[in-house]
Amino acid sequence: MPSPLTKVPHAEESPDGGALIRRMAQGDRDAFAAFYDRYAALAFALVRRILVQPAEAEEVLQEVFWQAWSEAGRYDPRRGSPEAWLLMRARSRAIDRVRAIRRRSETFVAPADESLAQAPDGRTPGPGVLAEERKLVHGALARLPDAQRRVIELAFYEGLTQAEIAERLGEPLGTVKTRTRAGLERLRGHFVTLEGATT
Repeated sequence: MPSPLTKVPHAEESPDGGALIRRMAQGDRDAFAAFYDRYAALAFALVRRILVQPAEAEEVLQEVFWQAWSEAGRYDPRRGSPEAWLLMRARSRAIDRVRAIRRRSETFVAPADESLAQAPDGRTPGPGVLAEERKLVHGALARLPDAQRRVIELAFYEGLTQAEIAERLGEPLGTVKTRTRAGLERLRGHFVTLEGATT
Protein backbone atom coordinates (compact mmCIF):
# COMPACT_ATOMS: atom_id res chain seq x y z
CA MET A 1 0.00 0.00 0.00
CA PRO A 2 1.38 3.45 -0.85
CA SER A 3 2.46 5.89 1.83
CA PRO A 4 -0.34 8.24 2.99
CA LEU A 5 1.96 11.09 2.07
CA THR A 6 2.42 9.90 -1.50
CA LYS A 7 0.02 10.74 -4.33
CA VAL A 8 -0.99 7.89 -6.62
CA PRO A 9 -1.08 9.15 -10.22
CA HIS A 10 -4.37 8.93 -12.08
CA ALA A 11 -4.64 8.07 -15.74
CA GLU A 12 -7.97 9.87 -15.94
CA GLU A 13 -10.22 12.06 -13.85
CA SER A 14 -11.22 10.21 -10.70
CA PRO A 15 -14.89 9.36 -10.09
CA ASP A 16 -16.57 10.33 -6.83
CA GLY A 17 -15.90 8.45 -3.62
CA GLY A 18 -19.13 6.48 -3.72
CA ALA A 19 -18.36 5.18 -7.20
CA LEU A 20 -14.87 4.16 -6.09
CA ILE A 21 -16.30 2.20 -3.16
CA ARG A 22 -18.76 0.40 -5.45
CA ARG A 23 -15.89 -0.58 -7.73
CA MET A 24 -13.84 -1.70 -4.73
CA ALA A 25 -16.71 -3.98 -3.74
CA GLN A 26 -16.27 -5.67 -7.14
CA GLY A 27 -12.56 -6.24 -6.51
CA ASP A 28 -11.25 -3.28 -8.55
CA ARG A 29 -7.74 -2.59 -7.26
CA ASP A 30 -7.35 0.53 -9.39
CA ALA A 31 -10.41 1.95 -7.66
CA PHE A 32 -8.82 1.13 -4.30
CA ALA A 33 -5.63 2.96 -5.28
CA ALA A 34 -7.67 5.99 -6.34
CA PHE A 35 -9.70 5.84 -3.11
CA TYR A 36 -6.50 5.69 -1.06
CA ASP A 37 -5.02 8.59 -3.00
CA ARG A 38 -8.09 10.70 -2.39
CA TYR A 39 -8.67 10.06 1.31
CA ALA A 40 -5.41 8.83 2.89
CA ALA A 41 -4.11 12.25 3.93
CA LEU A 42 -7.44 13.16 5.56
CA ALA A 43 -7.66 9.84 7.42
CA PHE A 44 -3.99 9.97 8.42
CA ALA A 45 -4.36 13.47 9.88
CA LEU A 46 -7.27 12.28 12.02
CA VAL A 47 -5.44 9.18 13.21
CA ARG A 48 -2.34 11.25 14.05
CA ARG A 49 -4.45 13.62 16.12
CA ILE A 50 -5.64 10.69 18.24
CA LEU A 51 -2.43 8.64 18.37
CA VAL A 52 0.77 10.17 19.70
CA GLN A 53 3.22 7.77 18.09
CA PRO A 54 3.66 8.12 14.30
CA ALA A 55 4.51 4.44 13.83
CA GLU A 56 1.26 3.43 15.52
CA ALA A 57 -0.67 5.88 13.34
CA GLU A 58 0.89 4.46 10.17
CA GLU A 59 -0.07 0.94 11.17
CA VAL A 60 -3.63 1.94 12.04
CA LEU A 61 -4.00 3.71 8.70
CA GLN A 62 -3.12 0.50 6.88
CA GLU A 63 -5.73 -1.34 8.94
CA VAL A 64 -8.35 1.29 8.15
CA PHE A 65 -7.89 0.99 4.41
CA TRP A 66 -7.77 -2.80 4.56
CA GLN A 67 -11.09 -2.64 6.41
CA ALA A 68 -12.48 -0.26 3.78
CA TRP A 69 -11.44 -2.68 1.04
CA SER A 70 -12.92 -5.68 2.88
CA GLU A 71 -16.18 -3.96 3.76
CA ALA A 72 -16.75 -1.95 0.59
CA GLY A 73 -19.77 -4.08 -0.25
CA ARG A 74 -21.47 -2.96 2.95
CA TYR A 75 -21.26 0.75 2.17
CA ASP A 76 -24.69 2.41 2.11
CA PRO A 77 -24.66 6.00 0.77
CA ARG A 78 -27.97 6.65 2.53
CA ARG A 79 -26.17 6.38 5.86
CA GLY A 80 -23.35 8.80 5.16
CA SER A 81 -20.81 10.17 2.71
CA PRO A 82 -17.69 8.20 1.72
CA GLU A 83 -15.63 10.60 3.87
CA ALA A 84 -17.79 9.99 6.95
CA TRP A 85 -17.79 6.22 6.30
CA LEU A 86 -13.99 6.13 6.19
CA LEU A 87 -13.35 8.60 9.02
CA MET A 88 -15.63 6.73 11.42
CA ARG A 89 -13.54 3.62 10.79
CA ALA A 90 -10.34 5.60 11.24
CA ARG A 91 -11.56 7.08 14.50
CA SER A 92 -12.71 3.71 15.84
CA ARG A 93 -9.44 1.98 14.94
CA ALA A 94 -7.34 4.78 16.41
CA ILE A 95 -9.28 4.82 19.68
CA ASP A 96 -9.03 1.03 19.93
CA ARG A 97 -5.26 1.32 19.49
CA VAL A 98 -5.03 4.01 22.19
CA ARG A 99 -6.88 1.74 24.61
CA ALA A 100 -4.64 -1.19 23.74
CA ILE A 101 -1.51 0.90 24.31
CA ARG A 102 -2.80 2.13 27.65
CA ARG A 103 -3.52 -1.43 28.72
CA ARG A 104 0.08 -2.37 27.93
CA SER A 105 1.56 0.50 29.87
CA GLU A 106 0.57 3.17 32.34
CA THR A 107 2.71 5.69 30.46
CA PHE A 108 1.73 7.12 27.09
CA VAL A 109 4.39 9.46 25.80
CA ALA A 110 5.49 10.65 22.39
CA PRO A 111 8.91 9.70 20.97
CA ALA A 112 11.59 12.25 21.78
CA ASP A 113 12.22 12.75 18.06
CA GLU A 114 9.22 12.04 15.84
CA SER A 115 11.36 12.47 12.72
CA LEU A 116 13.02 9.13 13.56
CA ALA A 117 9.78 7.20 13.07
CA GLN A 118 9.72 5.53 9.69
CA ALA A 119 6.72 4.74 7.53
CA PRO A 120 6.09 1.10 6.51
CA ASP A 121 7.71 1.71 3.10
CA GLY A 122 10.99 2.62 4.82
CA ARG A 123 10.79 6.35 4.22
CA THR A 124 10.68 8.99 6.93
CA PRO A 125 7.83 11.49 6.68
CA GLY A 126 9.18 14.96 7.35
CA PRO A 127 7.68 16.75 10.36
CA GLY A 128 6.82 19.67 8.12
CA VAL A 129 4.60 17.47 5.96
CA LEU A 130 2.79 16.03 8.97
CA ALA A 131 2.33 19.50 10.41
CA GLU A 132 0.86 20.69 7.11
CA GLU A 133 -1.70 17.87 7.12
CA ARG A 134 -2.72 18.66 10.68
CA LYS A 135 -2.96 22.33 9.73
CA LEU A 136 -5.39 21.47 6.91
CA VAL A 137 -7.66 19.52 9.24
CA HIS A 138 -7.52 22.17 11.95
CA GLY A 139 -8.28 24.84 9.36
CA ALA A 140 -11.31 22.90 8.14
CA LEU A 141 -12.60 22.47 11.69
CA ALA A 142 -12.08 26.18 12.38
CA ARG A 143 -14.52 26.96 9.56
CA LEU A 144 -17.33 25.14 11.33
CA PRO A 145 -19.80 26.88 13.64
CA ASP A 146 -18.73 26.43 17.25
CA ALA A 147 -21.56 24.02 18.10
CA GLN A 148 -20.78 21.71 15.18
CA ARG A 149 -17.05 21.81 15.76
CA ARG A 150 -17.48 20.93 19.43
CA VAL A 151 -19.50 17.76 18.84
CA ILE A 152 -17.13 16.57 16.12
CA GLU A 153 -14.05 17.17 18.28
CA LEU A 154 -15.63 15.29 21.19
CA ALA A 155 -16.52 12.37 18.92
CA PHE A 156 -13.27 12.07 16.99
CA TYR A 157 -10.65 13.25 19.46
CA GLU A 158 -12.09 12.06 22.77
CA GLY A 159 -13.90 8.99 21.44
CA LEU A 160 -17.26 9.88 22.97
CA THR A 161 -20.48 8.38 21.65
CA GLN A 162 -23.26 10.72 20.60
CA ALA A 163 -25.14 9.86 23.79
CA GLU A 164 -22.06 10.72 25.87
CA ILE A 165 -21.65 13.98 23.97
CA ALA A 166 -25.26 14.88 24.65
CA GLU A 167 -24.71 14.20 28.35
CA ARG A 168 -21.44 16.17 28.41
CA LEU A 169 -23.00 19.21 26.72
CA GLY A 170 -26.41 18.95 28.33
CA GLU A 171 -28.05 18.86 24.90
CA PRO A 172 -30.76 16.59 23.45
CA LEU A 173 -29.39 13.56 21.59
CA GLY A 174 -31.25 14.58 18.43
CA THR A 175 -29.52 17.97 18.49
CA VAL A 176 -26.10 16.32 18.78
CA LYS A 177 -26.86 14.00 15.86
CA THR A 178 -28.02 16.91 13.71
CA ARG A 179 -24.95 18.99 14.50
CA THR A 180 -22.63 16.06 13.79
CA ARG A 181 -24.26 15.35 10.44
CA ALA A 182 -24.20 19.01 9.44
CA GLY A 183 -20.59 19.44 10.53
CA LEU A 184 -19.42 16.41 8.56
CA GLU A 185 -21.20 17.66 5.45
CA ARG A 186 -19.49 21.05 5.82
CA LEU A 187 -16.11 19.34 6.20
CA ARG A 188 -16.81 17.25 3.14
CA GLY A 189 -17.65 20.36 1.12
CA HIS A 190 -14.48 22.09 2.31
CA PHE A 191 -12.19 19.23 1.27
CA VAL A 192 -13.97 18.74 -2.06
CA THR A 193 -13.44 22.44 -2.78
CA LEU A 194 -9.81 22.23 -1.65
CA GLU A 195 -9.20 19.19 -3.83
CA GLY A 196 -10.71 20.94 -6.85
CA ALA A 197 -8.48 23.95 -6.30
CA THR A 198 -5.34 21.80 -6.31
CA THR A 199 -6.10 19.71 -9.41
